[in-house]
Amino acid sequence: MSKASKIKAFDPNSPGDPDAQLYGLPFTCEEADIVLVPVPWEVTTSYGGGTSRGPAAIRDASFQVDLFHPEFPKLWKRGIAMDEMPDDLRKQSDHLKKEAALVMDALVGTVNAKQQAKAAAALELINAECAVMNKWVEQRCGYWMDQGKLVGLVGGDHSTPLGLFRAQGKRHKRFGILHVDAHLDLRIAYEGFTYSHASIMHNALGIPQLERIVSVGIRDFCTQENDVFLAAKDRVRIVRSADVRAMQYEGSTWREQCELIIAALPEKVHISFDIDGLDPTLCPHTGTPVPGGLQFEEATYLLSLLAKRRTIIGFDLVEVAPGKDEWDANVGARLLWHLCGVLAK
Repeated sequence: MSKASKIKAFDPNSPGDPDAQLYGLPFTCEEADIVLVPVPWEVTTSYGGGTSRGPAAIRDASFQVDLFHPEFPKLWKRGIAMDEMPDDLRKQSDHLKKEAALVMDALVGTVNAKQQAKAAAALELINAECAVMNKWVEQRCGYWMDQGKLVGLVGGDHSTPLGLFRAQGKRHKRFGILHVDAHLDLRIAYEGFTYSHASIMHNALGIPQLERIVSVGIRDFCTQENDVFLAAKDRVRIVRSADVRAMQYEGSTWREQCELIIAALPEKVHISFDIDGLDPTLCPHTGTPVPGGLQFEEATYLLSLLAKRRTIIGFDLVEVAPGKDEWDANVGARLLWHLCGVLAK
């Protein structure tokens, strides 16, 4: 059956079919305009855990999302599909996370020479395997991009989109990143891990085509990150959550602030959205929740206005960790739907 035939036969008002694709849609990746690459990886997470289960949890929660979006009423017809879940990657992540525990224990506790040697070997292994993961992400995302697809990545922790950033750099002479997060993620090889989730934006700065990162919702960073920010000169802009609120209290509207955020970005923009950029009541099980942050509709307003002002070339949604219920995944699935809308726009 052709894509056109599937659109004609599909009832968007019916309950989501759990045996269908993401959101209950009938399209294959080859038919869909938007392909989502799941990366179930969380090797270097340093506080909470569970983000490697995020892509599958979002997929399961997506069947409860109604397909009519007032801003993007025909979005479902574009076709959205999730690439095959790389179970071997998740199993490797689970194995390496145990190895990472040896490294972290050696950093914070007293260990003997034998334990220290094991930790050093584990660190070397993890750095090598994270590099392999990054290469796989770059190749897989690049494959779909070269097929003419709009590509989004669903993590996993925030280390996972580096390969996608690199793929963007190979296909665009200049681009920027709108980075929504509670953290700056500018640490240099945090805890010795070259590709730590806390180092993603520092590593992104190594991509020469990346013109600027604008980080929004920030409320937790260290002295080293502040030094990296100062050294990066004009390539990093920071919008702290506390400053957003202070400006609102003093009369500045959210639209005015969003216009300033967008004005700092170049024409082509990748959205890197860590779910902990939101108020933690919306994502209580994410790995490193921090008080404050954006409300859901503040975030979607910013994304929608960005789509009107700039060309969005891709996105990643990371750090969704399922808890005992579906709440985090529910929020993640709905945010993902909006991200697909602004990407398709």
